[in-house]
Amino acid sequence: MLQAGRVGRPHGLDGSFHVAEPRPSLLDAGSFTLGGRCRKVTRRAGMAQRPILRLEGIDGREGAEAVRGEALLVDRGAAPELAEDEWFVEDLEGCRVTDGAREIGHVQRVLAYPSCELLEVGDLLVPLIRDAVRSVDLEARRIDVDLAFLGEA
Repeated sequence: MLQAGRVGRPHGLDGSFHVAEPRPSLLDAGSFTLGGRCRKVTRRAGMAQRPILRLEGIDGREGAEAVRGEALLVDRGAAPELAEDEWFVEDLEGCRVTDGAREIGHVQRVLAYPSCELLEVGDLLVPLIRDAVRSVDLEARRIDVDLAFLGEA
C-alpha cells in the first residue's frame, strides 16, 4: 500500500475533509483504504496541492473529525506507472546509503521541499538530483551518493 495523504481538518458539514500531505499522483484513485476499510470517493474538490475529499461512510463534520490524521492508502497496483528515474517514497525509506564502498547510513525519511526531495540520512540531507545520487538499486535496497558533491568528503 502507498500513502496518498492523510485526513486533514473537516471541510463543511457533509463529511468532506482537506487532505494533509497530499501526493497528487496517488489521489486520482477512485477509492482509498482508511482504517482497514476500502471507501469510495464521493466528492473531490480543491486543487492538486490542496485537495478536498469526501469518502463513503464518513458522514458529517463529526465523522470527518473522527478519522482526522489517518492515512489514505492506495493499492500499489492502482498507482500510476513511474518514469525511469522515479521512485515511491515507501521504497526509498530504509535503503542503505553508501559512497562507493563507504557506509553512510540508512534513509530515515524522504522530505518534500519545493525544489526537490531530500533523503534524510542521519544528520545528512541528500537532494534527489543526478549530481548527488549516483544510483538507486531497489532490489539491493542501496543508494549510492557522491559525498564530494555534497561537500562531505
